[in-house]
Amino acid sequence: MSEAGLATQAFQPVQTVHRELEQAQWFAVRTRSRHEKLVARQLENQGIESFLPVITQVRAWSDRRKQVETPLFSGYTFLRIIHCSNERVRVLKTQGVVSFVGVHGCGTPIPDHQIENLKTLLASKIHYEERPYLRLGQRVRVRGGALDGVQGILVAENGDRSLVISVEPIQRSLCLRVAGYEVEAV
Repeated sequence: MSEAGLATQAFQPVQTVHRELEQAQWFAVRTRSRHEKLVARQLENQGIESFLPVITQVRAWSDRRKQVETPLFSGYTFLRIIHCSNERVRVLKTQGVVSFVGVHGCGTPIPDHQIENLKTLLASKIHYEERPYLRLGQRVRVRGGALDGVQGILVAENGDRSLVISVEPIQRSLCLRVAGYEVEAV
């Protein structure tokens, strides 16, 4: 075989791998309790790209204090695979993996920019606080302050989060801004 033929053969698998990486998407898997690090390590050992966002916390025991790394999202590990490939089956067979996160455990792709945002935030060392995920249209309750316990529907008008309080039998509603108030899902 000519040198050009050998070069072409050697170049083919690299192109195939490159195409597969372009099609790979991020997914979240649910893990058994306190198995996040084990799952991430096993996936990496299998050649599957994984991402486990961790934070450093100071834990106190009766005899000492120690800094420990804990998962940012308890019970979840992120991985990048081609969903229709045999990698999905390998992931599900990994010790500690419960299921893919999504409808019927099939897995819902996570946009690359969301994972990149997490990586950037963690690398920046900027202070942040974890908040419960609240979506517009969801029923929420105000925690603390003069409105403690008030329930309504979370809405946004002109970029401000507001709470709509309704009296359903008479079909009347009031809307108030909840900026500065802590709200939780009901």
